[in-house]
Amino acid sequence: MNITFPPRIARVSFQEKLDLASEKVGGKTLETNDEFFAPMENLLKVAPAIFIADKYVPTGKWMDGWESRRKRNLGPGNDHDWCIIRLGIPGIIEGVNVDTAFFTGNFPEYCALDALESTDGKDPSPASAWTEILPKSKLLGGTENLFPILSTKRFTHVRLRIFPDGGVARLRVHGRVVADEKTLASSDGKTDFAAAANGGVVVASNDSYFGHHDQLIYPGRAANMGEGWETKRKRGPGFDWIVVRLAATGAIQKIEVDTHFYKGNFPDMASIEVLTHPSRDLSPWDCRDRTDLKWTEILGKTKLKADHNHVFEAELKRDLATKVDYVRLNIYPDGGISRLRVYCKGSK
Repeated sequence: MNITFPPRIARVSFQEKLDLASEKVGGKTLETNDEFFAPMENLLKVAPAIFIADKYVPTGKWMDGWESRRKRNLGPGNDHDWCIIRLGIPGIIEGVNVDTAFFTGNFPEYCALDALESTDGKDPSPASAWTEILPKSKLLGGTENLFPILSTKRFTHVRLRIFPDGGVARLRVHGRVVADEKTLASSDGKTDFAAAANGGVVVASNDSYFGHHDQLIYPGRAANMGEGWETKRKRGPGFDWIVVRLAATGAIQKIEVDTHFYKGNFPDMASIEVLTHPSRDLSPWDCRDRTDLKWTEILGKTKLKADHNHVFEAELKRDLATKVDYVRLNIYPDGGISRLRVYCKGSK
């Protein structure tokens, strides 16, 4: 029997930021001192943890998380367990979610989080120069434990420490990407300014019922239909839309709208608008409610195909897209888009 809890309704602001550690963006667990009951790889799974009451493995009860054995002979150097993680996308960490779902009699009493930036591309070891960004903090079992992080530094790796032992279902490391301004400014038109990995951000969408809107700008092609942005079926007038803030101001050269895996639920048509807004500080409410913003259409309503990567270049009104900060993709009337890519020249 599978047991699942209903999703949380209340969210804190940092949870709307990209999960820099998710396996979906390339996050990877590297090393741990103990994973006797359940492997560390589970920490970065995208799906919420589940519980299967009658499932057992040779080491004991199957658990959907990372779980170390019961620690004996506590003392100096043996008071905690740890796991090292390489972030899929380096960035500034704004908050973490240490989720102990289904770990109730076996969750750690405390946790702490360390981080560092590897400047030589090499993965760190336990002996590396770690910086503590979350001091030893109390955990509750069977729930999400949310901790804001105040550091403003860029990090590439984190180390989760649990005291003294136990299980954690998921670790979410929410934050923002630090764009490489020099690389973007010198782009020759082959860099995707919408990509999350380069600093692009989904600011708002009117609907992301079936697929979270952040997935629209994730790395690579979607692995299945669940890895894109998909809206519910529209039963009235109107259309759906999504707004992306580009990593930097750029001159659009080419746009790709990929409906990979969407076959009976791809949008019939799409159009694209752009906006120059030098302060680059639009909020979700601005995107929804402000009528004074001067959006400019660079691609009129255009037919889309199922399961196809549409490449728009000659069709774009590129003379109207020379200094773009935001892109709005409109889909008619609804449906799913797996990826949006916006290739730009930089503004040197």
